[in-house]
Amino acid sequence: MPEQRDYRPTVFLPKTDFPMKAGLPQKEPGILARWESERIYEQVRAARKGRETFVLHDGPPYANGDMHIGHALNHVLKDMVVRTQTLLGKDAPYVPGWDCHGLPIEWKVEEQYRKKKLDKDQVPAKEFRAECRAYAQQWVDVQREQLKRLGINGDWDNPYLTMQFDSEATIVAELLKFATSGQLYRGAKPVMWSPVEKTALAEAEVEYEDIVSTQIDVAFEIVASPIPELVGAHAVIWTTTPWTIPVNQALAYGPDVLYGLYKHEDGRSYLLAAELRDQVSQRWLKDEGEIATWYGRELAGTVARHPIYNYLRHSGEGRNPSLPSSDGPGGAMDPGLRRGDEGCGSDEGCPGDEEWERALQFYAAPRPFLPGPFVTTDSGTGLVHMAPDHGEDDFELCRANGLLPQFVVEADGRYRDNWPWLPRTDARSLSVINPKFNAPDGPVCSDLREAGALLSASTDYRHSYPHSWRSKAKVIFRCTPQWFVPMDRPIDRQIPLCDAEEAIRSEQGQNHTLRQIAMAEIDRVRFVPEKGRNRIGSMVEGRPDWVLSRQRAWGVPITLFVDRESGHYLVDPEVNTRIVEAVRKEGVDAWSDENAQALLGDKYKAEAYERVVDILDVWFDSGSTHAFVLESGRWPDLKWPADLYLEGSDQHRGWFQSSLLESCATRGRAPYDAVLTHGFTMASDGKKMSKSLGNTVDPIKVMEQYGADIIRLWALTVDFTEDHRIGDEILKGVADQYRKLRNTFRYLLGALDGFDEAERLGVDEMPELERYVLALLGQFDATLRTAVADFDFNTYVRALTEFCNEDLSAFFFDIRKDSLYCDAPDDAGRRAYRTVLDTLFHALVRYAAPVLVFTTEEVWASRYPDGGSVHVLEWPEVPGAQADVALWDQLRALREKVTEAIEPLRREKIVRSSLEAEVTVPASLVPEGFSDADLAELFISGAVTRGDGPEIEVCKSGDDKCGRCWRLLPEVTEDGALCDRCSTVVAEMDALA
Repeated sequence: MPEQRDYRPTVFLPKTDFPMKAGLPQKEPGILARWESERIYEQVRAARKGRETFVLHDGPPYANGDMHIGHALNHVLKDMVVRTQTLLGKDAPYVPGWDCHGLPIEWKVEEQYRKKKLDKDQVPAKEFRAECRAYAQQWVDVQREQLKRLGINGDWDNPYLTMQFDSEATIVAELLKFATSGQLYRGAKPVMWSPVEKTALAEAEVEYEDIVSTQIDVAFEIVASPIPELVGAHAVIWTTTPWTIPVNQALAYGPDVLYGLYKHEDGRSYLLAAELRDQVSQRWLKDEGEIATWYGRELAGTVARHPIYNYLRHSGEGRNPSLPSSDGPGGAMDPGLRRGDEGCGSDEGCPGDEEWERALQFYAAPRPFLPGPFVTTDSGTGLVHMAPDHGEDDFELCRANGLLPQFVVEADGRYRDNWPWLPRTDARSLSVINPKFNAPDGPVCSDLREAGALLSASTDYRHSYPHSWRSKAKVIFRCTPQWFVPMDRPIDRQIPLCDAEEAIRSEQGQNHTLRQIAMAEIDRVRFVPEKGRNRIGSMVEGRPDWVLSRQRAWGVPITLFVDRESGHYLVDPEVNTRIVEAVRKEGVDAWSDENAQALLGDKYKAEAYERVVDILDVWFDSGSTHAFVLESGRWPDLKWPADLYLEGSDQHRGWFQSSLLESCATRGRAPYDAVLTHGFTMASDGKKMSKSLGNTVDPIKVMEQYGADIIRLWALTVDFTEDHRIGDEILKGVADQYRKLRNTFRYLLGALDGFDEAERLGVDEMPELERYVLALLGQFDATLRTAVADFDFNTYVRALTEFCNEDLSAFFFDIRKDSLYCDAPDDAGRRAYRTVLDTLFHALVRYAAPVLVFTTEEVWASRYPDGGSVHVLEWPEVPGAQADVALWDQLRALREKVTEAIEPLRREKIVRSSLEAEVTVPASLVPEGFSDADLAELFISGAVTRGDGPEIEVCKSGDDKCGRCWRLLPEVTEDGALCDRCSTVVAEMDALA
């Protein structure tokens, strides 16, 4: 028997140098270096010049520390937006930026001082700010390289920084617009205050954590009331902030709450909400029955005495006859005054008598009962103690009744020395946020217990409490003089109004307020996802006035001169111009006492004005970025307003909101037309990432192990609009998904080896399968366009992956590999297939380019070494192709059933491949127009026949196998011989050899 010929050299197998193994960590830096040397960003800008503009304005990350996984997700999403808009042919520039001022940087520089045992306050402010500036610049440079490594394409050589002199000057100019239009005022209100950082905080700088606090019930003796039964009784308040009791000034009741008076076994009677009687009984109340009940509104005119009054009046040394006496319960102690530390025998270091007595009069003053609509019966006693120094509701209610803050808690959270209660050593050494201060044996509770006013104290109350976003320390409400932007004052504006603002004004017949125009803009702006509208809307609707001032050094100053006589700040366009230009020339250091007279000019005397030394809330800095980035002209490709802002969902209370308020106050509309928000990245088990838990994922290390394209693919496959996860197993799954996409490109490159235009066929000349795949491509194209318009990148990548894996690799490529390998090069069917592959290549490499930025560049260069960058290309033109998609979907369903029927024979090794299986299918399942040979090609099987039965039947074929294409056909005379097609192709090749 003659030896059989080896036909493998006659088979047209795919040829490509494109490797199966990606090696992304090694390849990506080289591609990145080439992009920089060839200035790809500038190439793209030039290619899109004059086109429709799309501007995503970059929210500034903070210049403090390495890039984390949240940075990576955020910037990949931004890059995806910019690249897909660019792919659609738009001019979509991207200018990155950084937030450089503020407490976190100042805190880090102070840490360096503390390590050297130096006091920051002893360093000249200009020198300290220079160190802050250098620190910020260092991290800008680090983060810039890390973000570039992710493949983010942008104007990295010319980013914006809030600490650039031009930026600082524009921030000052924006502030002065507020001042000119009367949108600033200085007032004393309780604000979120960090005793650790010694500054006011904005809502956006506060996060809430669960803590366990001391809860106490305190008795206030009622000394007067229109209800006779109440005189001599005790009203009971409940609080989790014992430290605020020293500045209590009133008690609040709910007008519609039913209150009961209960006789206690200790002989006293106590007033509290009837609905809370059982709760209070669990803590301390052992009552002997209800005496009477009244609704809150009947308590009007009732007056109590501060529980510490008698304690202070009757404990200590000496006597002050000018203070009123007490005949009530608890007044039986020796007369006298408590003054300072126990050993304070002289006046040295002790408060003066006059000031001391004035403060003691504070405790002698009556504590009125006031109606509080905020009072509830959810917990506590239904009566709320009011401390206007330390609560928003407290402040408003007390101010309306002539009760003003006392300002007794200092910036570090300690009570001031000249206050009559708590100046002793054991209390003075503690901040009010210290648990020891508020403990049942702490100074407040101990004194209340000694005064007979502490009814219960326990350390088991778990609740959510505000903490500083940066220092992680607890914050307090503290009443201090600050600069505010009013939310509800009509704006007297001298600038054109936007349509929304005009509508509000015409409807109301008056100037609008900042809250009104902001709410109108929230209604107009597009939010993705839609729930973002309600989130930011509820925050703006209920937010207090904007606290602009901070008591720190590193930031943009509040550049106001305040008249020392009138208290009004100076509004003079000429002075404002000098201030702005000085900052533009020298930066924030221009705002100094030395420059004050020069800034004021000849019209005003510096000694007549107070130069404000507070700095601006950094959210005002970032909220002004639209002004110095989009409007400055420094980046002429940009425009105002931005088409899109994109950040994490926490920025509804941060950058989205500060930008909205700043722009609405100065321009009458939002600086953006759409807002896209993403959730937070959690660990693989759904827990919040924490260094202490060791469950963080470092994107830099992920790039070292997998490559940047894997991070990008992960970021664009998760549902980023919700909180999402990352971890080793998740990344392994993403890497597997990447390999499948890479292999699709590898197959296309190999299958298209040698393809040229002479081989191309028109759509009308193609078989139905090719027309069907082109029709699928058209549907796929439409899906991607919709996903881009919706910023739905999860759908975009999922559709890309499914099309490549299911429609192409598992179906089209699988069926047509026989034609590719074995048909003659000039065969019309093979040419049609390769024509479609070429169309698919040009489409897929563009579709995937915004996702796999490095891989697609490698793919493009592999086929077109001199073809430039794939990222300059535009969205592909997809040929229109008509096909009966429903019919082909029916055939694909039949194909899956046939594959399932063959599988048992493969497992039992009756057949080694589907080509060896002979199939009988129900005739009723086969659409018209398809021959048995067509079906065999579709099923990649041996002979196919049609039967009358309802089931698919499979058996091993009795035909012999072609030695070249391995198909089992009746025409093959013996195993290893050639079928008619292969015989013809081989003969032609032999003739040309």
